[in-house]
Amino acid sequence: MKHLILLLLMISQLASAAPREIDDHHWTDVERIVAIGDIHGDYAQYLATLRAAGLVNEKGKWTGGETHLVQTGDIPDRGPDTVKIIEHLRDLAAEASRSGGRVHALIGNHEVMNVYGDLRYVSAGEFEAFVTRNSHKMRDRYFELATQDLQQRDPEAYAALPASYRDEWYLSHPPGWVEHRQAWDPAWNPQAEFALWVLGNKVAIQINDLIFVHAGISGHYCQNSLQSLTEKVVKSLRSYNPESPGILLDEFGPLWYRGLSGEAPEAAAESVRAILEHHSARHIVVGHTPTSGIVWPRYQGQVIQIDTGISTAYGGHLAYLEVTPEGLFAGYPKGKVVLPEDEAGRVAYLEEVIALEPVNSNLPALRAGLTAPDTTAGDVDAALQFDAGTAGSDQGEKGAETGPDASITAEAPGAGASIPICGISG
Repeated sequence: MKHLILLLLMISQLASAAPREIDDHHWTDVERIVAIGDIHGDYAQYLATLRAAGLVNEKGKWTGGETHLVQTGDIPDRGPDTVKIIEHLRDLAAEASRSGGRVHALIGNHEVMNVYGDLRYVSAGEFEAFVTRNSHKMRDRYFELATQDLQQRDPEAYAALPASYRDEWYLSHPPGWVEHRQAWDPAWNPQAEFALWVLGNKVAIQINDLIFVHAGISGHYCQNSLQSLTEKVVKSLRSYNPESPGILLDEFGPLWYRGLSGEAPEAAAESVRAILEHHSARHIVVGHTPTSGIVWPRYQGQVIQIDTGISTAYGGHLAYLEVTPEGLFAGYPKGKVVLPEDEAGRVAYLEEVIALEPVNSNLPALRAGLTAPDTTAGDVDAALQFDAGTAGSDQGEKGAETGPDASITAEAPGAGASIPICGISG
């Protein structure tokens, strides 16, 4: 009888420690979490990062057991392999689920841009991935329909088209462009494959005491539930209105906000604490803002930046965040380093990363900024930020990403106003 009671107690303890889904946006008792930042169309670097974290084998099959993998958004643009990465992530999610693990692909601003049609950063290879033997005919037919529509709607504008219009149009609409829109834009195709995939993902989730979101949470959204963030983005995408894009293009919204990552207007420490307290969390993990190759803690470790520039468009810096009962670690191809819990520990942490990644010339500049006698937070931020203007010069990059396309952006909620410490967006 005693042996039976002991066995039942052991089973009960094991059951209570098993990963548990509280709802669609919250999980608890997860033993191991791996989070990776922006991938931007680079399948080889994406797969290499997963291998470094011990999540897949040489064939790309799941080996992570009950690990939860979080990818914080921005799979598309700048590189040619977007379709390949999404298809692999979908397969990986099924494999992980069979092993008790989970794959969480979050919505980033570049997923949203591809859905509503801001294609400024789509690389030539991404269009080429959709090319079939019928692509030229489809493009010709779409051009004919588009010009006929213009002629009927606005005869004067049609008459004013330059003689070079067709050639210019074809340059901006390469073969595969039509198929790309059919796969991404629900206005073109209600069953658009990748639009439906994006709409089925989350904007932000919480696992244990960590919140994961693409760009950040500002004081304007401090009191919003994670579920409401997803609902607002999905609703706005389903009925996209360029005159009133709302959260999709809100510079203080979860897809664009850089204030947690050192860019002005920078989040107040009181706001970070209020956000964490509201969600009963200890850390916010963000991508979106490149760090020149290092997993970087801010606000006494309460905010963790993980967009290290995995894609070759951003330097090809492989890194990931690992969370276990033993603590928080930054993983690199040659080893793992404990993340510091306060600002004072960042220099020693950086020294360890430099020892692991001696070829990354950005890191000594960051060290110099941290150790200079009169250094300021702005000096450190300047050393940390990657120069996006140099990104992807061989991949059709159209310049630095500065924010939402101003030509289709109505004034964002809160734009030009002070940021509340902990407000709510209706």
